[in-house]
Amino acid sequence: MLQAQGLRVGTGTIVDATIIGAPSSTKSTDKQRDPEMHQTRKGQQWYFGMKIHIGVNSRSGLAHGAVVTAANTHDKHPLPDLLHGNERRVYGDSAYASQKALIASKAPQAHDFTNQRVRKTGEVDEAERSRNRSKSRVRARVEHVFAVVKRLWGFTKVRYRGLAKNATRSFVALGLANIYLARKHLGA
Repeated sequence: MLQAQGLRVGTGTIVDATIIGAPSSTKSTDKQRDPEMHQTRKGQQWYFGMKIHIGVNSRSGLAHGAVVTAANTHDKHPLPDLLHGNERRVYGDSAYASQKALIASKAPQAHDFTNQRVRKTGEVDEAERSRNRSKSRVRARVEHVFAVVKRLWGFTKVRYRGLAKNATRSFVALGLANIYLARKHLGA
């Protein structure tokens, strides 16, 4: 429907992931947590649940690829499934910093615009920090999709047991988020 209205997948992709929580309680009938969900640490806090990895068009901000994994899966592993192959630029946070070969194998014409590490040998590289800041201005568009899915649609916790059912729910939420984010263009 979006392609019929003139919105198409562009030549830039922003990749990112977010954690969706699951109940960590063992007070269920079988006295155990969901076996398909796992725990991960982000900063100083532990989370139990799953991750939604998405690829977003860098111009329109609409999601074009999504993968659902357990929360302990590193962000770089579903990267090939998030790229469509016609990219000229790939944006991502520092979790994707060392993936130049993987990006080149999936999208041969793409340039790597992922944020790089700023602190090397104990000193802060101010030039690299400035480059990361300009990349992050583009990369921030992926957070709009997560804001719609988590804040407007209320998908901060899983509703079902297992990844398959929750993946279906997340794909529907991402499709609705695309329609919501493109509402001005669709109404014209």
